[in-house]
Amino acid sequence: MAKQAETARRAPLTRDRVLRTAVVLADRTGIESLSMRNLAQDLGVVPMALYKHVANKDELLDGMIDIVVAEIDPPAPGDWKQAIRRRILSARQMLLRHPWASLAIESRTTPTPAVLAYLDSTVDALRAGGFSTDLAHHVMHALGSRVLGFSQELFDTSRQAGRSGATSAGTPADLPPEVAARFPHLAAIATAASHDDDSVVGPGCDDQFEFEFALDLLLDGIERLHRTGWTSHRTG
Repeated sequence: MAKQAETARRAPLTRDRVLRTAVVLADRTGIESLSMRNLAQDLGVVPMALYKHVANKDELLDGMIDIVVAEIDPPAPGDWKQAIRRRILSARQMLLRHPWASLAIESRTTPTPAVLAYLDSTVDALRAGGFSTDLAHHVMHALGSRVLGFSQELFDTSRQAGRSGATSAGTPADLPPEVAARFPHLAAIATAASHDDDSVVGPGCDDQFEFEFALDLLLDGIERLHRTGWTSHRTG
């Protein structure tokens, strides 16, 4: 094992190797602990060697985002609704593998080339399905960050940064008996969902189910608007 690690350290330093090592490091320790110094240490080089391949940490983060976004399943032919659903769920699986990525994506002032290509292909799938440019525009707004596999309430930023955090405020947790008696409807929904011990939404909730439930509601509504020829331009 030590010999393999030493061989890897002697491998030529390339931009791709720098970015992929940074992804592994962020997966292991969280994005906030990532620095050029500890990345160089993992690669077995001096920090200055990294700057031949990335100009600064911002460029490093952009490259890391493009590496992980490339893991999202490519477009597949077929019904627009199923095609987009598959890709969004693939994006979610990518983010579950790389919990830091949603925070990194949101931190960019300009989307990276891979993110732009992914969004463009999503619009292309809508247009190929017969959507007007107008409707496709509003659909992309409605999907929001969910098109990239996350929504704010389902990806806790403290967890993305590699820390344990509290669950979202305002979600019913295990209610004391006297509170449950006073608010029976909240008590009912607190125990109605399947349980996910690592839930971000709150105890008793299944994050994956909640994500898919909201996604399907959006897609069903989008399909209805598409069938009725909806437009944002008011008439009359």
